[in-house]
Amino acid sequence: MKNLFLATGIFAAAIFATSAASSFAQDTSNAPAAQNPSTPQATKAAPPKNTAVRAKRVAPKPAAKSEDPVLVGAGDIVDCLDLSGAEATAKLLDKIPGTVFTAGDNVYPDGTAQQFRDCYGPTWGRHKSRTRPSTGNHDFHSGGASPYFDYFEAAAGDPKLGVYSYDLGAWHIIVLNSECFPAGGCGPGSPQEKWLRKDLAEHPASCTLAYWHKPLFSSGGSHGSDGSTKTFWDDLYAARASHVALILGGHDHDYERFAPQDPEGNPDPAHGIREFVVGTGGKSHRPFIIPLPTSEARDADTYGVLKLTLHPASYDWQFIPEAGKTFTDSGSGNCPH
Repeated sequence: MKNLFLATGIFAAAIFATSAASSFAQDTSNAPAAQNPSTPQATKAAPPKNTAVRAKRVAPKPAAKSEDPVLVGAGDIVDCLDLSGAEATAKLLDKIPGTVFTAGDNVYPDGTAQQFRDCYGPTWGRHKSRTRPSTGNHDFHSGGASPYFDYFEAAAGDPKLGVYSYDLGAWHIIVLNSECFPAGGCGPGSPQEKWLRKDLAEHPASCTLAYWHKPLFSSGGSHGSDGSTKTFWDDLYAARASHVALILGGHDHDYERFAPQDPEGNPDPAHGIREFVVGTGGKSHRPFIIPLPTSEARDADTYGVLKLTLHPASYDWQFIPEAGKTFTDSGSGNCPH
């Protein structure tokens, strides 16, 4: 009997040791992996052709403050022949508070009143009350973009020029019109350029952001860089008292982030402007060609929105993909001073 108790005790001890080891292994396997602050922030599983991802992080991301405003959006949005892309990105907006921007080409194919009502309305139109739009070339297919101005009303600014500005927290936001001909030109001395200079002079700010449809810099294979907006860049870069940090655009149906640069495309970490191309609203996907030297992150097969958290002297960016896609890009930057 004594031997039986001894054997039973040894057997129970073995079972307890085995159970404890199993529990420790399970806890260890479920523990979160340590995060390295220098880990690249643009990520994608098995990037497809025409897609490149960011190679290194730009700056550590500070903790977001609840009082700092959010600006979120994209361009090249609703295709009336297939609403699925726009609906996917509209669902992202449903979950993100803040001000919504559009980077032009709001509804395809022609920006008619019916297309705004029946296609844009049920998707991104759910957020019309908090949207600050900009025009694109497809918006001008119908009556000089009159359906666009009628739909967005006062939020779209002056119908003669298609420009306006507003403040968002400590930031000054400028909306321009890259459809130069109907606006009377985009070059030096044009009505729009005079308005821009005046607006910059009247609104010195710790940080400034501008957006319009056609980007000065783009590696996109369908349109690429558009020099018609070079004067906008010249004025924004020269306005040191406004501390212009960011320019947003669309036109090419892809996502691309650039390093801070001057209007000639030269890297300028101290005073340069960072440009984002965010033609990812839902219309379609288009491939890249040879990347420009200052291009830092690219993706050509993911719909999504760019979320910007605007701090008093800096910003955080995050590209948020549609459900089911894995490409992301995030980081932080400072306003030039």
